[in-house]
Amino acid sequence: MSAAPKKFDEGRLMQVLVAPIISEKATMVADKTNAVTFKVLQDATKPEIKAAVELMFNVQVKGVSVANIKGKQKRFGRSQGRRDNIRKAYVSLMPGQELNFSGEAA
Repeated sequence: MSAAPKKFDEGRLMQVLVAPIISEKATMVADKTNAVTFKVLQDATKPEIKAAVELMFNVQVKGVSVANIKGKQKRFGRSQGRRDNIRKAYVSLMPGQELNFSGEAA
């Protein structure tokens, strides 16, 4: 790896993180491994996700794991449809770092 951090377009970084995933599984992962789960753009890369989280939440990121989730087949009466594919990012934070989505001030 190079010593100089890569520069990303700040406008692109603001769009990379679509939404936080707040579910029972995501909460268990957060408690166990100090990782936060986000829904991200399909073409987002790990370095982009890391840079976006560090920029938006002012925390230090330890690592990023990504999972591509295939959309389920669903029926609506006679017609069949399909949910969108999503890309999940599990962002591990450095020890002592914390992200809070509840809206309370620290």
